[in-house]
Amino acid sequence: MSPNFQGALLMMGSMTAFTVNDAIVKAAGADLPLMQILTMRGALSSLMMLWLAWATGTLNLAFSRRDWWLIGLRSLCEAAAAWLFLTALINMPMANVSAVLQMLPLTVTAGAALFFRDPVGWRRTLAICLGFCGMLLIVRPGPEGFSVYSLYAVAAVACVTCRDLVVRRISSSVSSMSVSLVGAVAVCLSAGLLSTGVDWAPVSGRLWVMIVCSSALVMAGYLLSVMVMRVGEVSFIAPFRYTSLLVALILGYLVFGDWPTPLTLLGAAIVVGSGIFTLYRERAVREGA
Repeated sequence: MSPNFQGALLMMGSMTAFTVNDAIVKAAGADLPLMQILTMRGALSSLMMLWLAWATGTLNLAFSRRDWWLIGLRSLCEAAAAWLFLTALINMPMANVSAVLQMLPLTVTAGAALFFRDPVGWRRTLAICLGFCGMLLIVRPGPEGFSVYSLYAVAAVACVTCRDLVVRRISSSVSSMSVSLVGAVAVCLSAGLLSTGVDWAPVSGRLWVMIVCSSALVMAGYLLSVMVMRVGEVSFIAPFRYTSLLVALILGYLVFGDWPTPLTLLGAAIVVGSGIFTLYRERAVREGA
């Protein structure tokens, strides 16, 4: 296998793991409060991640004060994004929420241009604008076909965008595993704090299996996403992140009986096309330079 092919497989594996986890959480949300799910999954995921960091020798929390502030901000965005995204996921069709999340490459590019003065030409600017138009087709603001939980999904995209932009300012000496571990612990603690105001539901054996599988899939998704960054060309591999939308469409239909409307599918196609074009232009600009 070429490095690019390996990277593409790892990216598809990562996106599939995260999306299957989303389906499990959505199914478990019918029987358990969201904060209970997040607390239980966060505790198991944190323990798994702690063991993996220790086993691989990547556990190092000796950060500078500046890095601790940045990692704290990233973790806050991570916790907010988890709550917003999963709230939308439990109350909306999977494919709709996943389609909104595909805005991330566009919002990160726009955020980097706005806050870091990264150069963005007119072609990428046009692609970003088209992508936002596609998102409006998915969200459909207005009295007909609108769900308030669409705004939760959009807010989750904003939080994840902020999280990813903050990562760019963290020192390169800080390992990805340490950053992910702190984020997982932050999600667990914040969910645990909020869950004190919620009556916890009894957990059956079936639900325990679902929570354990969800935690393992989150861990696998994180691990594969770290491995992706170490093989192949990012510009070649990045478009394969849209595998998550395809998996969400299939699982949404087979498991929950949901299928997006034609307008939602059109909006998703515009968002994905704009994102792929943006990634292509970034690669072309780098090669030109």
